[in-house]
Amino acid sequence: MRSIFIAFLCICFVGCKPVDEVDEIPAIDPNKKEIVFVTHNGPSTYYLNNESKPSGIEYDLATLFVKTHFPDHEIRFLLVNSISDVIPSLLKNKAHIAAANLSITDMRKHLVLFSKPYQETQQQLIFNKEVNKKPKNITDIVGKKIAVPEGTSYEESLADLQKKYDTLVWKSAKRTNTESLLEEVADGLLDFTVADSHLVSLMQNYHPNLGVAMPIGPPDKIAWAMSKNSDQQMLTKVNTFFEKIKKDGTLRNLLDRYYGHNKRLNTLDVTTFLKRSNSLLPKYIHLFKQAQDITGIDWRLLAALSYRESHWDTYNTSPTNVRGLMMLTESTADLMGVTDRLDPKQSIPAGAKYLLKLIDTVPARIPEPDRTYMALASYNIGYAHVEDARVLAKRLGLNPDSWADVKKTLVLLKNPEYYTTLKYGYASGGAPVIFVESVRSYQRILEKHQPSHNPELDKFKIARN
Repeated sequence: MRSIFIAFLCICFVGCKPVDEVDEIPAIDPNKKEIVFVTHNGPSTYYLNNESKPSGIEYDLATLFVKTHFPDHEIRFLLVNSISDVIPSLLKNKAHIAAANLSITDMRKHLVLFSKPYQETQQQLIFNKEVNKKPKNITDIVGKKIAVPEGTSYEESLADLQKKYDTLVWKSAKRTNTESLLEEVADGLLDFTVADSHLVSLMQNYHPNLGVAMPIGPPDKIAWAMSKNSDQQMLTKVNTFFEKIKKDGTLRNLLDRYYGHNKRLNTLDVTTFLKRSNSLLPKYIHLFKQAQDITGIDWRLLAALSYRESHWDTYNTSPTNVRGLMMLTESTADLMGVTDRLDPKQSIPAGAKYLLKLIDTVPARIPEPDRTYMALASYNIGYAHVEDARVLAKRLGLNPDSWADVKKTLVLLKNPEYYTTLKYGYASGGAPVIFVESVRSYQRILEKHQPSHNPELDKFKIARN
Protein backbone atom coordinates (compact mmCIF):
# COMPACT_ATOMS: atom_id res chain seq x y z
CA MET A 1 0.00 0.00 0.00
CA ARG A 2 2.85 2.38 0.79
CA SER A 3 4.41 1.86 -2.64
CA ILE A 4 1.04 2.50 -4.29
CA PHE A 5 0.66 5.72 -2.32
CA ILE A 6 4.17 6.82 -3.29
CA ALA A 7 3.41 6.14 -6.96
CA PHE A 8 0.21 8.15 -6.63
CA LEU A 9 2.12 10.97 -4.98
CA CYS A 10 4.56 11.04 -7.90
CA ILE A 11 1.64 11.36 -10.30
CA CYS A 12 0.20 14.17 -8.18
CA PHE A 13 3.50 16.05 -8.14
CA VAL A 14 3.89 15.82 -11.88
CA GLY A 15 0.22 16.37 -12.58
CA CYS A 16 -0.31 19.34 -10.31
CA LYS A 17 0.54 21.52 -13.32
CA PRO A 18 -0.55 20.72 -16.89
CA VAL A 19 2.15 18.64 -18.52
CA ASP A 20 2.39 20.86 -21.60
CA GLU A 21 3.06 23.87 -19.34
CA VAL A 22 5.82 22.02 -17.52
CA ASP A 23 7.29 20.89 -20.82
CA GLU A 24 7.33 24.45 -22.12
CA ILE A 25 10.06 25.22 -19.61
CA PRO A 26 13.41 24.54 -21.31
CA ALA A 27 15.48 21.71 -19.87
CA ILE A 28 18.91 22.34 -18.41
CA ASP A 29 21.47 22.93 -21.15
CA PRO A 30 24.56 20.88 -20.23
CA ASN A 31 26.71 23.07 -22.49
CA LYS A 32 25.90 26.24 -20.59
CA LYS A 33 27.93 27.35 -17.61
CA GLU A 34 24.98 28.11 -15.40
CA ILE A 35 23.36 26.79 -12.23
CA VAL A 36 19.57 26.82 -12.34
CA PHE A 37 17.54 27.11 -9.13
CA VAL A 38 13.82 26.52 -9.03
CA THR A 39 11.86 28.48 -6.43
CA HIS A 40 8.58 30.35 -6.00
CA ASN A 41 7.51 33.81 -4.91
CA GLY A 42 7.18 34.38 -1.19
CA PRO A 43 8.68 36.20 1.82
CA SER A 44 10.57 33.05 2.84
CA THR A 45 11.93 32.29 -0.64
CA TYR A 46 12.29 34.90 -3.40
CA TYR A 47 10.68 38.30 -3.97
CA LEU A 48 11.42 41.77 -5.31
CA ASN A 49 12.36 44.22 -2.58
CA ASN A 50 11.43 47.91 -2.45
CA GLU A 51 14.15 48.63 -5.02
CA SER A 52 12.56 46.04 -7.37
CA LYS A 53 15.63 43.87 -6.94
CA PRO A 54 15.56 40.13 -6.15
CA SER A 55 15.68 39.35 -2.45
CA GLY A 56 14.74 36.60 -0.01
CA ILE A 57 16.78 34.16 2.00
CA GLU A 58 16.72 31.46 -0.69
CA TYR A 59 17.86 34.00 -3.27
CA ASP A 60 20.72 35.14 -1.03
CA LEU A 61 21.79 31.58 -0.23
CA ALA A 62 21.69 30.49 -3.86
CA THR A 63 23.66 33.52 -5.03
CA LEU A 64 26.30 32.98 -2.36
CA PHE A 65 26.54 29.26 -3.19
CA VAL A 66 27.24 29.89 -6.87
CA LYS A 67 29.70 32.66 -6.08
CA THR A 68 31.55 30.32 -3.70
CA HIS A 69 31.56 27.02 -5.61
CA PHE A 70 30.93 27.99 -9.24
CA PRO A 71 32.52 31.44 -9.69
CA ASP A 72 32.76 30.97 -13.46
CA HIS A 73 29.06 30.09 -13.79
CA GLU A 74 25.98 32.25 -14.22
CA ILE A 75 23.01 31.81 -11.92
CA ARG A 76 19.45 31.51 -13.21
CA PHE A 77 16.21 31.30 -11.25
CA LEU A 78 13.21 29.40 -12.52
CA LEU A 79 10.24 31.02 -10.79
CA VAL A 80 7.24 28.64 -10.71
CA ASN A 81 3.65 29.37 -9.77
CA SER A 82 3.58 27.60 -6.42
CA ILE A 83 5.44 25.15 -4.22
CA SER A 84 3.51 22.29 -5.86
CA ASP A 85 5.39 23.05 -9.10
CA VAL A 86 8.86 22.86 -7.57
CA ILE A 87 9.53 19.12 -7.42
CA PRO A 88 8.06 18.43 -10.89
CA SER A 89 10.60 20.89 -12.27
CA LEU A 90 13.41 18.85 -10.73
CA LEU A 91 11.95 15.57 -11.94
CA LYS A 92 11.75 16.93 -15.49
CA ASN A 93 15.35 18.23 -15.45
CA LYS A 94 14.33 21.89 -15.56
CA ALA A 95 16.63 22.93 -12.68
CA HIS A 96 19.70 21.71 -10.83
CA ILE A 97 18.55 22.66 -7.34
CA ALA A 98 15.28 23.49 -5.60
CA ALA A 99 15.73 26.35 -3.12
CA ALA A 100 12.12 26.85 -2.15
CA ASN A 101 11.65 26.58 1.62
CA LEU A 102 11.08 22.83 1.24
CA SER A 103 10.58 20.73 4.36
CA ILE A 104 12.13 17.28 4.40
CA THR A 105 9.34 14.70 4.50
CA ASP A 106 9.29 10.93 4.11
CA MET A 107 7.27 11.09 0.91
CA ARG A 108 9.46 13.75 -0.68
CA LYS A 109 12.57 11.72 0.13
CA HIS A 110 11.25 9.03 -2.22
CA LEU A 111 11.24 11.59 -5.03
CA VAL A 112 14.32 13.76 -4.54
CA LEU A 113 17.63 14.04 -2.71
CA PHE A 114 17.83 16.52 0.14
CA SER A 115 20.85 18.44 1.31
CA LYS A 116 21.73 18.85 4.95
CA PRO A 117 19.05 21.09 6.51
CA TYR A 118 19.80 24.76 7.10
CA GLN A 119 16.75 25.77 9.15
CA GLU A 120 14.21 24.25 11.53
CA THR A 121 10.57 25.27 11.73
CA GLN A 122 7.33 24.11 13.31
CA GLN A 123 4.04 23.63 11.49
CA GLN A 124 1.24 25.45 13.30
CA LEU A 125 -2.54 25.43 13.04
CA ILE A 126 -3.64 29.03 12.53
CA PHE A 127 -7.04 30.63 13.28
CA ASN A 128 -8.66 34.07 13.47
CA LYS A 129 -8.78 35.16 17.11
CA GLU A 130 -11.60 37.62 16.40
CA VAL A 131 -13.86 35.05 14.73
CA ASN A 132 -13.16 31.65 16.29
CA LYS A 133 -12.35 30.35 19.72
CA LYS A 134 -8.98 28.71 20.13
CA PRO A 135 -9.50 24.98 19.62
CA LYS A 136 -8.38 22.73 22.46
CA ASN A 137 -7.75 19.71 20.28
CA ILE A 138 -8.16 18.39 16.74
CA THR A 139 -11.77 17.31 17.33
CA ASP A 140 -12.66 21.00 17.75
CA ILE A 141 -11.75 21.73 14.13
CA VAL A 142 -13.68 18.85 12.58
CA GLY A 143 -16.35 20.27 10.28
CA LYS A 144 -14.60 23.63 9.99
CA LYS A 145 -13.37 25.20 6.77
CA ILE A 146 -9.71 24.19 6.49
CA ALA A 147 -7.37 24.63 3.53
CA VAL A 148 -3.67 24.25 2.79
CA PRO A 149 -1.78 24.81 -0.47
CA GLU A 150 -1.58 21.80 -2.74
CA GLY A 151 1.78 20.04 -2.82
CA THR A 152 2.95 21.23 0.60
CA SER A 153 4.17 19.19 3.54
CA TYR A 154 1.05 20.37 5.36
CA GLU A 155 -0.97 17.88 3.32
CA GLU A 156 1.15 15.03 4.66
CA SER A 157 0.75 16.28 8.25
CA LEU A 158 -3.03 16.49 7.93
CA ALA A 159 -3.11 13.05 6.29
CA ASP A 160 -1.28 11.66 9.33
CA LEU A 161 -3.82 13.30 11.64
CA GLN A 162 -6.66 11.89 9.59
CA LYS A 163 -5.52 8.37 10.47
CA LYS A 164 -6.53 9.13 14.05
CA TYR A 165 -9.38 11.57 13.35
CA ASP A 166 -11.10 10.02 10.34
CA THR A 167 -13.75 12.76 10.18
CA LEU A 168 -11.12 15.46 9.65
CA VAL A 169 -11.55 17.00 6.20
CA TRP A 170 -9.61 19.76 4.49
CA LYS A 171 -9.15 21.26 1.03
CA SER A 172 -5.91 21.18 -0.94
CA ALA A 173 -6.07 24.57 -2.63
CA LYS A 174 -4.58 24.91 -6.11
CA ARG A 175 -2.75 27.92 -7.52
CA THR A 176 -2.27 29.57 -4.14
CA ASN A 177 0.33 29.88 -1.41
CA THR A 178 0.46 29.86 2.37
CA GLU A 179 0.54 33.66 2.67
CA SER A 180 -2.71 33.95 0.69
CA LEU A 181 -4.46 31.38 2.87
CA LEU A 182 -3.24 33.13 6.02
CA GLU A 183 -4.79 36.33 4.67
CA GLU A 184 -8.05 34.45 4.05
CA VAL A 185 -8.02 33.34 7.69
CA ALA A 186 -7.34 36.93 8.77
CA ASP A 187 -10.25 38.15 6.63
CA GLY A 188 -12.62 35.53 8.08
CA LEU A 189 -13.00 33.67 4.78
CA LEU A 190 -11.32 30.53 6.09
CA ASP A 191 -11.48 28.98 9.55
CA PHE A 192 -8.04 27.34 9.71
CA THR A 193 -4.87 26.78 7.76
CA VAL A 194 -1.44 25.35 8.53
CA ALA A 195 1.78 27.34 8.19
CA ASP A 196 5.42 27.27 9.25
CA SER A 197 6.21 29.13 12.46
CA HIS A 198 8.70 31.58 10.89
CA LEU A 199 6.14 32.62 8.28
CA VAL A 200 3.38 32.93 10.89
CA SER A 201 5.54 35.27 13.00
CA LEU A 202 6.06 37.44 9.95
CA MET A 203 2.40 37.52 8.89
CA GLN A 204 1.23 38.36 12.42
CA ASN A 205 2.97 41.72 11.96
CA TYR A 206 0.47 42.47 9.18
CA HIS A 207 -2.53 40.61 10.59
CA PRO A 208 -2.53 40.76 14.41
CA ASN A 209 -5.78 38.77 14.55
CA LEU A 210 -3.94 35.60 13.45
CA GLY A 211 -3.50 33.20 16.34
CA VAL A 212 -1.61 29.97 16.83
CA ALA A 213 -3.99 27.20 17.88
CA MET A 214 -1.47 24.38 18.32
CA PRO A 215 1.61 22.81 16.76
CA ILE A 216 1.04 20.19 14.08
CA GLY A 217 3.45 17.28 14.26
CA PRO A 218 7.16 17.40 15.18
CA PRO A 219 9.46 20.23 13.98
CA ASP A 220 10.36 20.25 10.28
CA LYS A 221 13.80 20.66 8.76
CA ILE A 222 14.18 22.85 5.68
CA ALA A 223 16.74 22.00 3.00
CA TRP A 224 17.57 22.24 -0.68
CA ALA A 225 16.53 19.41 -3.00
CA MET A 226 17.99 17.83 -6.13
CA SER A 227 16.95 15.18 -8.59
CA LYS A 228 18.08 11.65 -7.76
CA ASN A 229 19.78 11.67 -11.17
CA SER A 230 21.85 14.73 -10.32
CA ASP A 231 25.63 14.72 -10.02
CA GLN A 232 26.69 13.47 -6.57
CA GLN A 233 29.42 16.12 -6.55
CA MET A 234 26.75 18.81 -6.63
CA LEU A 235 25.16 17.45 -3.47
CA THR A 236 28.59 17.26 -1.83
CA LYS A 237 29.28 20.90 -2.68
CA VAL A 238 25.89 21.98 -1.35
CA ASN A 239 26.49 20.16 1.93
CA THR A 240 29.99 21.62 2.19
CA PHE A 241 28.53 25.08 1.57
CA PHE A 242 25.98 24.79 4.37
CA GLU A 243 28.57 23.40 6.77
CA LYS A 244 30.83 26.36 6.05
CA ILE A 245 28.22 29.10 6.43
CA LYS A 246 26.94 27.52 9.63
CA LYS A 247 30.45 27.48 11.05
CA ASP A 248 31.49 31.02 10.04
CA GLY A 249 28.22 32.68 11.12
CA THR A 250 27.01 33.65 7.64
CA LEU A 251 23.87 31.53 7.93
CA ARG A 252 23.07 32.91 11.37
CA ASN A 253 23.40 36.43 10.03
CA LEU A 254 21.11 35.73 7.07
CA LEU A 255 18.45 34.10 9.23
CA ASP A 256 18.55 37.07 11.58
CA ARG A 257 18.30 39.49 8.66
CA TYR A 258 15.06 37.94 7.45
CA TYR A 259 13.47 36.58 10.62
CA GLY A 260 15.31 38.02 13.63
CA HIS A 261 12.77 40.77 14.30
CA ASN A 262 9.56 38.83 13.67
CA LYS A 263 8.59 38.07 17.25
CA ARG A 264 9.41 41.48 18.71
CA LEU A 265 5.89 42.97 18.45
CA ASN A 266 2.82 41.62 20.19
CA THR A 267 -0.78 41.80 18.98
CA LEU A 268 -1.50 45.09 20.76
CA ASP A 269 1.68 46.67 19.35
CA VAL A 270 0.69 45.83 15.78
CA THR A 271 -2.99 46.77 16.22
CA THR A 272 -2.10 50.16 17.71
CA PHE A 273 0.50 50.81 15.05
CA LEU A 274 -1.94 50.04 12.22
CA LYS A 275 -4.57 52.35 13.75
CA ARG A 276 -2.10 55.21 14.17
CA SER A 277 -0.78 54.66 10.67
CA ASN A 278 -4.25 55.65 9.48
CA SER A 279 -5.00 58.40 12.00
CA LEU A 280 -1.67 60.12 12.84
CA LEU A 281 0.87 59.23 10.17
CA PRO A 282 -0.87 61.14 7.33
CA LYS A 283 -0.14 64.40 9.20
CA TYR A 284 3.59 63.83 8.95
CA ILE A 285 4.18 61.77 5.79
CA HIS A 286 5.21 64.84 3.76
CA LEU A 287 7.81 65.72 6.42
CA PHE A 288 9.25 62.21 6.45
CA LYS A 289 9.47 62.28 2.65
CA GLN A 290 11.18 65.68 2.74
CA ALA A 291 13.65 64.21 5.24
CA GLN A 292 14.30 61.37 2.78
CA ASP A 293 15.01 63.91 0.05
CA ILE A 294 17.60 65.51 2.34
CA THR A 295 19.30 62.37 3.65
CA GLY A 296 18.49 59.56 1.22
CA ILE A 297 17.12 57.45 4.07
CA ASP A 298 13.84 55.68 3.22
CA TRP A 299 11.00 57.70 4.72
CA ARG A 300 9.40 54.52 6.03
CA LEU A 301 12.48 53.78 8.13
CA LEU A 302 12.35 57.32 9.51
CA ALA A 303 8.64 56.99 10.26
CA ALA A 304 9.21 53.63 11.95
CA LEU A 305 12.00 55.14 14.04
CA SER A 306 9.78 58.05 15.00
CA TYR A 307 6.91 55.76 15.96
CA ARG A 308 9.17 53.63 18.15
CA GLU A 309 10.39 56.78 19.87
CA SER A 310 7.21 58.81 20.28
CA HIS A 311 4.24 56.87 18.83
CA TRP A 312 3.93 59.94 16.56
CA ASP A 313 2.95 62.10 19.53
CA THR A 314 4.64 65.43 18.87
CA TYR A 315 4.34 66.43 22.53
CA ASN A 316 5.91 63.25 23.85
CA THR A 317 8.45 63.95 26.59
CA SER A 318 10.42 61.37 28.56
CA PRO A 319 11.40 61.64 32.26
CA THR A 320 14.93 62.48 31.06
CA ASN A 321 13.59 65.40 28.97
CA VAL A 322 13.96 63.70 25.59
CA ARG A 323 11.25 65.32 23.49
CA GLY A 324 9.26 65.42 20.26
CA LEU A 325 8.46 63.10 17.38
CA MET A 326 12.08 61.99 17.09
CA MET A 327 12.71 62.16 20.86
CA LEU A 328 15.82 64.32 20.59
CA THR A 329 18.00 65.04 23.60
CA GLU A 330 18.93 68.65 24.32
CA SER A 331 22.51 68.05 23.21
CA THR A 332 21.43 66.36 19.96
CA ALA A 333 18.97 69.19 19.26
CA ASP A 334 21.74 71.74 19.78
CA LEU A 335 24.08 69.75 17.54
CA MET A 336 21.48 69.63 14.76
CA GLY A 337 20.43 73.27 15.15
CA VAL A 338 16.93 72.61 16.50
CA THR A 339 15.35 75.44 18.50
CA ASP A 340 12.01 73.72 19.24
CA ARG A 341 12.05 69.96 19.64
CA LEU A 342 8.24 69.85 19.71
CA ASP A 343 8.05 71.30 16.19
CA PRO A 344 7.78 68.38 13.71
CA LYS A 345 9.15 70.59 10.90
CA GLN A 346 12.38 70.85 12.87
CA SER A 347 12.55 67.53 14.71
CA ILE A 348 11.92 65.15 11.78
CA PRO A 349 14.70 66.44 9.47
CA ALA A 350 17.00 66.81 12.47
CA GLY A 351 16.40 63.24 13.57
CA ALA A 352 16.98 62.03 10.01
CA LYS A 353 20.23 63.97 9.68
CA TYR A 354 21.37 62.69 13.06
CA LEU A 355 20.70 59.09 12.00
CA LEU A 356 22.67 59.75 8.79
CA LYS A 357 25.51 61.09 10.90
CA LEU A 358 25.47 57.88 12.96
CA ILE A 359 25.42 55.73 9.80
CA ASP A 360 28.48 57.62 8.56
CA THR A 361 30.15 57.02 11.94
CA VAL A 362 29.74 53.25 11.74
CA PRO A 363 32.71 51.76 9.81
CA ALA A 364 32.02 51.81 6.08
CA ARG A 365 33.24 48.22 5.66
CA ILE A 366 30.15 46.97 7.53
CA PRO A 367 27.59 45.97 4.87
CA GLU A 368 24.00 47.09 4.78
CA PRO A 369 21.61 46.57 6.39
CA ASP A 370 23.85 45.78 9.41
CA ARG A 371 25.46 49.22 9.26
CA THR A 372 22.07 50.90 9.59
CA TYR A 373 21.02 48.54 12.38
CA MET A 374 24.09 49.54 14.37
CA ALA A 375 23.35 53.20 13.70
CA LEU A 376 19.80 52.70 14.99
CA ALA A 377 21.20 51.06 18.14
CA SER A 378 23.49 54.08 18.51
CA TYR A 379 20.47 56.38 18.18
CA ASN A 380 19.05 54.64 21.22
CA ILE A 381 22.08 54.03 23.45
CA GLY A 382 24.94 56.02 21.97
CA TYR A 383 27.65 54.99 19.54
CA ALA A 384 30.24 54.44 22.28
CA HIS A 385 28.35 51.52 23.79
CA VAL A 386 27.79 49.99 20.36
CA GLU A 387 31.55 50.16 19.81
CA ASP A 388 32.04 48.42 23.17
CA ALA A 389 29.68 45.68 22.04
CA ARG A 390 31.67 45.30 18.82
CA VAL A 391 34.92 45.05 20.77
CA LEU A 392 33.35 42.42 23.01
CA ALA A 393 32.06 40.50 19.99
CA LYS A 394 35.58 40.27 18.63
CA ARG A 395 36.90 39.07 22.00
CA LEU A 396 34.27 36.34 22.14
CA GLY A 397 35.06 35.07 18.65
CA LEU A 398 31.97 36.62 17.07
CA ASN A 399 31.74 38.91 14.06
CA PRO A 400 31.89 42.59 15.14
CA ASP A 401 30.53 43.63 11.73
CA SER A 402 27.38 41.49 12.02
CA TRP A 403 24.26 42.82 13.75
CA ALA A 404 23.22 39.24 14.54
CA ASP A 405 26.39 38.89 16.66
CA VAL A 406 26.63 42.43 18.05
CA LYS A 407 23.10 42.26 19.46
CA LYS A 408 24.24 39.23 21.47
CA THR A 409 27.04 41.22 23.09
CA LEU A 410 24.98 44.40 23.60
CA VAL A 411 22.88 42.56 26.18
CA LEU A 412 26.09 41.61 28.04
CA LEU A 413 26.96 45.27 28.75
CA LYS A 414 24.98 45.12 32.00
CA ASN A 415 27.10 42.22 33.26
CA PRO A 416 30.08 43.36 35.39
CA GLU A 417 32.07 40.40 34.11
CA TYR A 418 32.11 42.18 30.76
CA TYR A 419 31.44 45.90 31.18
CA THR A 420 34.27 46.39 33.68
CA THR A 421 36.71 45.37 30.93
CA LEU A 422 35.31 47.80 28.35
CA LYS A 423 36.09 51.46 27.74
CA TYR A 424 32.62 52.93 28.30
CA GLY A 425 31.40 50.64 31.07
CA TYR A 426 27.86 49.67 32.03
CA ALA A 427 24.91 50.03 29.70
CA SER A 428 21.42 48.59 29.58
CA GLY A 429 22.23 46.85 26.32
CA GLY A 430 18.93 45.00 25.99
CA ALA A 431 17.09 48.26 25.28
CA PRO A 432 18.77 49.04 21.92
CA VAL A 433 18.25 45.47 20.76
CA ILE A 434 14.51 45.74 21.41
CA PHE A 435 14.56 49.20 19.85
CA VAL A 436 16.21 48.11 16.60
CA GLU A 437 14.11 44.98 16.17
CA SER A 438 10.92 46.96 16.77
CA VAL A 439 11.91 49.59 14.22
CA ARG A 440 12.65 46.82 11.71
CA SER A 441 9.18 45.36 12.26
CA TYR A 442 7.41 48.71 11.98
CA GLN A 443 9.33 49.55 8.81
CA ARG A 444 8.40 46.25 7.23
CA ILE A 445 4.72 46.87 7.98
CA LEU A 446 4.95 50.32 6.41
CA GLU A 447 6.68 48.89 3.35
CA LYS A 448 3.75 46.54 2.88
CA HIS A 449 1.16 49.32 3.06
CA GLN A 450 2.96 52.48 1.92
CA PRO A 451 4.68 53.16 -1.43
CA SER A 452 8.31 54.22 -1.65
CA HIS A 453 9.28 57.82 -2.37
CA ASN A 454 11.88 58.80 -4.95
CA PRO A 455 13.61 55.40 -4.79
CA GLU A 456 16.48 56.69 -6.91
CA LEU A 457 17.44 58.94 -3.99
CA ASP A 458 17.37 56.18 -1.39
CA LYS A 459 20.92 55.91 -0.17
CA PHE A 460 20.31 53.49 2.61
CA LYS A 461 17.70 50.85 1.87
CA ILE A 462 16.90 48.10 4.34
CA ALA A 463 15.61 45.06 2.46
CA ARG A 464 12.38 43.52 3.77
CA ASN A 465 14.01 41.62 6.54
